[in-house]
Amino acid sequence: MSFMSSHNKVAVVTGAGSGVGKAAALALLNDGWRVVLAGRRPEPLQQVITESGAGAAALAVPTDVADPASVRALFDAAVQAFGRVDLLFNNAGVGAPGVPLDELSIEQWKSVVDINLNGMFYCIQQAFRVMKAQSPKGGRIINNGSISAHAPRPFSIAYTATKHAVTGLTKTASLDGRVHDIAVGQIDIGNAATELAARMAKGVPQANGEIAIEPLMDVAIVGQSLLYMANLPPEANVLFHTVMATKMPFVGRG
Repeated sequence: MSFMSSHNKVAVVTGAGSGVGKAAALALLNDGWRVVLAGRRPEPLQQVITESGAGAAALAVPTDVADPASVRALFDAAVQAFGRVDLLFNNAGVGAPGVPLDELSIEQWKSVVDINLNGMFYCIQQAFRVMKAQSPKGGRIINNGSISAHAPRPFSIAYTATKHAVTGLTKTASLDGRVHDIAVGQIDIGNAATELAARMAKGVPQANGEIAIEPLMDVAIVGQSLLYMANLPPEANVLFHTVMATKMPFVGRG
């Protein structure tokens, strides 16, 4: 792999220690981006950097996206290290236990909202702060919406509600970003083969009550989709991009 870059652009990736975030960080680094990897635990972030071989082109910043001060510190660290932020991949997210909604605890509900909705907003807000002030100004934000931004799975009210809310964040930030040359889009991912989705291969509840094994796709494909969106010229934006396992039960009635 070569990490000599002609564009020298800077990306911040949240939830970068595993799964989709890791795939995105590796794709960006391999394409010559300088990448700030954010996640709650430093060890997985460092493992991704070691695996990438990117050296000084990557920076690990332990971050709790549910804490506004931690998010501000993340973006300050990115600017201090690399001078600017050209891309935010707003990816960090969690689910709640798959239980009937009346059995979901208030604490479990609030935890998902704090990370998936509030945390995503805090990251957008800090990206706007930095991107408006830098020269040349502007940049790009890509929010991880998920197929759950369109259709729920059984017993997923917290995750699905927050992912639907991400669509509202995307649309509004896209509108508010126009005047500042900030493009905002959303990537909705279906059944990428990550630790989180491993259960799909063993069988998961369907809308009709059955348990079914679902097809998966290589998570590296998501990294390539993210890279396509990230590398568009400033005058173009993918507002919504769905990348999914071709035969997963999403389109139609499952």
